[in-house]
Amino acid sequence: MTILIAGAGIGGLTTALMLHARGIRAQVVEQAPQIREIGVGINTLPHSIAELAELGLLKELDKIGLRTRELRYLTRNGQEVWRELRGLHAGHAHPQFSIHRGRLQMVLYKAVEERLGPGAVLTGHRLTGFVQDEGGVTAQFTDTSDGLSSRTLRGEVLICADGIHSVGRRRFYPDEGRPSWAGVVMWRGATDWPVWEDGQTMAIAGGLGAKLVLYPIAPARDGRQLMNWVVNVRIADGATQPPPEDNWSRRAPLARVLPYARRFTVPGMDIEALVRASGEIFEYPMADRDPLPRWTHGRVTLLGDAAHPMYPVGSNGAAQAILDARSLADNLARAEHPREALYRYEQERLPKTAEVVRTNRVGGPERVIDEVEKITVRPFKNIDKVLSYKKREAIVKGYAQMAGFATKKEAKRRKKA
Repeated sequence: MTILIAGAGIGGLTTALMLHARGIRAQVVEQAPQIREIGVGINTLPHSIAELAELGLLKELDKIGLRTRELRYLTRNGQEVWRELRGLHAGHAHPQFSIHRGRLQMVLYKAVEERLGPGAVLTGHRLTGFVQDEGGVTAQFTDTSDGLSSRTLRGEVLICADGIHSVGRRRFYPDEGRPSWAGVVMWRGATDWPVWEDGQTMAIAGGLGAKLVLYPIAPARDGRQLMNWVVNVRIADGATQPPPEDNWSRRAPLARVLPYARRFTVPGMDIEALVRASGEIFEYPMADRDPLPRWTHGRVTLLGDAAHPMYPVGSNGAAQAILDARSLADNLARAEHPREALYRYEQERLPKTAEVVRTNRVGGPERVIDEVEKITVRPFKNIDKVLSYKKREAIVKGYAQMAGFATKKEAKRRKKA
């Protein structure tokens, strides 16, 4: 069996490694001319790190990322709403990693090249179409260097892991239109910075309307480490205005971001100085798509952001793509027919990811900050008198249970409750 994978992002590369581990050949095709360490930080949760650990990648992850110890939710004025331990410190069997997205992708890419062999990832070719028959899928890929030459590949299955603008998704849902946008723009950056707190803590200040995310994404050396930051601000009515054109990863000037960054306070961190020190600032609209009724059509299916693009809330985007990869590889390894495998994969993963997409739209676990800021924006002396511990816990821990990364102890306790 040969499986074609369109897209060499985290989902596509992890799928290739999962398939290889089960004795199934994969061919990955990526439209970018080369795999480079671009982007900024992401968090990968324990249930997804468990899958990467099974692939033997934990040692490599420790070289480039760090194991998150604690998460704090704050109001935009810096008052604490909730704090909790994460990963191993919270009782999980595997750590949570804060990591540079491009470096994680490069670890996966190198593993694919080493294990599957040279040529396992074909770069510089974009999926442009495909046809199916009883025996498999014939996919057409156009050379992105000239837009003229093309290559045809044949496989038993085609996995479209080609992101929010997926060709496969558009083929099956031509009238879907542009991604959904709530009017929120994200500015992201990272820079070398003196170690903040213990060097393993992340903070989120403010709710969906205006939010700052702050966390280190590399091990500390000589008292400094790579610090990642994100500023999210609602600047428009997404119901009446489409997302901005052509800015899915464009550079933004400092002057555009700084007035918004100044709105936030995080104890012990000079936010303005951090933003000023960042060499490049990237701008993205916070967008997703409505959950689909189905991902699989014959021998073609969707995976990761092609299947379920979601708001970057709750540290879940990359994690869900990795879980997709595990489910799809398992089903392809044990099913009698590829169509059966794709059907079972969809039945396992579509309902779970659809719930995550919908929950992220209302803030995910970070909604606990919104709930506090709805009640008061003034300084408070006792958070329990603003919003009870029980109500705050229900929001944060309920999300962990829904998204599949609650500890066994928490899951048992909530089940009894």
